[in-house]
This record gives sequence, C-alpha cells and structure tokens, in this order.
Amino acid sequence: MSAPGAKSEIQIAGVVGHSSFRRVFLGFAPARILHRLSFADVLNEDSGTGYQRKFNPQHSLDFRNYIQHQGSSTIPLTFNLRPNNRHHWRLEKKGSLSLLVIAPTSGKILAQVDCQHRLGHLNDLDVELPFMCYLELSAREEMEVFKVINSKAKGLSTSLLDFHEAMLLVGDLASERPELFIALQLNGNSDSPWHRQLDLGGNSTSGLQRRASLRTMQTAVRRFLSQTKALQSHPCETVTRMILDFWCAVSVVFKPAWDNPRRSLITKGVGVYSLMGVAGDLYQDCPDRNPDKQYFTNKLSEFSAGIDFSSTGMFKGLGGESGVKSALAILRSHRAQSKLRIVNAK
Repeated sequence: MSAPGAKSEIQIAGVVGHSSFRRVFLGFAPARILHRLSFADVLNEDSGTGYQRKFNPQHSLDFRNYIQHQGSSTIPLTFNLRPNNRHHWRLEKKGSLSLLVIAPTSGKILAQVDCQHRLGHLNDLDVELPFMCYLELSAREEMEVFKVINSKAKGLSTSLLDFHEAMLLVGDLASERPELFIALQLNGNSDSPWHRQLDLGGNSTSGLQRRASLRTMQTAVRRFLSQTKALQSHPCETVTRMILDFWCAVSVVFKPAWDNPRRSLITKGVGVYSLMGVAGDLYQDCPDRNPDKQYFTNKLSEFSAGIDFSSTGMFKGLGGESGVKSALAILRSHRAQSKLRIVNAK
C-alpha cells in the first residue's frame, strides 16, 4: 500500500474477484488508513436513514486491546464502495494484481458493512489488517448483506433486525408481516403514545424517553392477533387503529405510571404483554367488535383502581412467560371483581 502524503492518492494493492455473485476487492492496509477512509451507517431513528447498530465503545476497545497482542488475528473487515462515490476511486491493473486508487479528497467513502466495532478505536494504529470491499453495492443491497452476516450475531438488537425486515420486505408489509406493520405504526404515528418511543436498535434524540423495544411490541401485537383473529374480519389498518386507540386509553387511565416509565412496569415486557392480553379480552367483549378509544377508556377505568404498575407494586419480580401469565391473571381478576361489583350495585 502507498500513501506518500496527505494530498497524494492512496494506492492499495490487491486482487479483484467474486464473493459468490458479488464482485469484490481483497487487500491489506493499516488500520488507521482504513479507519480514516470508512464510516458506519448507523440507523438514525429520527430520519429513518442508515441501518447499523449503535456503536459500543467497550466492544471496540476490547478488540483494540486484543489486536495489539502477539499472535492476534482477525477475519477480513468488510466494506462497500457505493455507486455514488464512484468518482473518488478507480481500479488499475498492475501485473497479476489490481490497485485500488483512492483520491486524496475522497473523505470517508468505505461503508463499514461488517467491521464497525473492530475498527472503531483503531484510528492511530499501523497494524495491518485484511479487508474485503464490495464494489458498488447500493445502500439497500449493503443492508441485505449486513442482515445476512449479522442475523445471528450476539448483541445485535432483534428490533434492528425487525426494522431491516420491514425495509427490505418486497410487497405489502401489512399483509405479510401485520404484527411488524402495526408495531411500526405505533412508533411512527404522531397520535400514538408510543410515538418515537420504541427502541429500533439505532440512535435517536428521544433515546432517554424510550420505553419498550420494537421486538417487544411486535410480539405483543402478534399475541393480540392470535387471541382475537381480528384480521379475519378487519383490514390491518383498522386493527392498527384499534390497537392505537387501546394504548391511548392506557396512557390516560394509567397516566401516573405511563408518565413515569423508569419506575413503572407498564411499558416493560410484562406490562406490554399482559395489557395486550386485556386488549384482546376487551375486543372480544365489544358487541360490534369495533372498539374505539372511548370504549377502551371506559372499560379500563372500571377496574383500574388498585392496580399498581410501579416497580415495587403487584407485578414486582414477574418475568418471562410465567410472569406474563401471572400479570395477565392479576389484571383479569381485577376486571372480574369490578364486573361483579357493577352487577351487585344494580
């Protein structure tokens, strides 16, 4: 590799071939050069751009410490040169090898497909690393590769994978993945109490306010759909409106708990799952099976007294599937007692 000066072209010798059906360049370069030329396209939840997970400094520092030890090694780092950066680089033949030539004004043109945490804290190291660079994948194709590589990766947010699924799915998301469609609508609709408060696995300015993950809400919605079979009689958009109305009612009836999520379990897994079970019960009890916000608000208010969603309340210590069943049993018991009182009062 050659990089004689800050204003000179960077030349990296390597070979061009194919990784299955994709054309790639294989080479070696100092870590600091690869760091200077590359970027991680982290998902920005506010704008919807990007697709990578959040940066984990400790993960990156652990790799920095490891890679400097005698005998250390790593599999090739993976990058992509996107089509919009074509004017910043070129390939030249040099005998049996190829030269990747990068313009001195290129800036960060290598998208980090699979190396964000390995490379993140290597900005000042000359340790030589192998790398593979895809040639001109689109951002969408790049995301597909990332998802395949990392779908089983430890620590990768399942919610981020769900978000990738929604972005990559060809066809009608509402028909093919209704639970994911509804969960994303709850997060994206400005009328929803969950608006921008579901954790998608990326970065967001509302990070401190976020309550549950996209995967948690998606699972809760799937349970509701399985319990009620609502999609057999209503289009997905109508069911989305019902579920949004239900959570609007929850945020009103249980306002103190909703407004204090850090000290409440109402927006944690046990709260979300058990409340969606109650939503299913209320849907099935609705005479026309078309409940709205007023209906949900009235019905929830009938048995809300005495229900304590605080982290020290009646749901304390409940977790896992058995905890959800216990929490739902508690809510149903309160509702049954309130219905009995109403009957006796008549």
